[in-house]
Amino acid sequence: METQIICQSCGMPMSKPEEFGTEAGGGVNQEYCAYCYQNGKFEDENMTMEQMIEACAPFLVEAGEAKSPEEANAMLQEFLPGLKRWAKA
Repeated sequence: METQIICQSCGMPMSKPEEFGTEAGGGVNQEYCAYCYQNGKFEDENMTMEQMIEACAPFLVEAGEAKSPEEANAMLQEFLPGLKRWAKA
């Protein structure tokens, strides 16, 4: 069984090369997605976990993983603190 790689900032599954973030020298970053991490830094260095929850919740509803924005918010509040970017937050 193949291990699924997820972004350690937003939790997005990553499998295609274009989904992975990049380092300053152009190399691929295996921990963060292209939406969160480009050129060796987070797209929004000052983003809080609460702002990430607000940004990601609509995608969970759209994908059918949550029935409502409130359910998506609750799911993300439980899930995101376990990711590398937010573990210290």
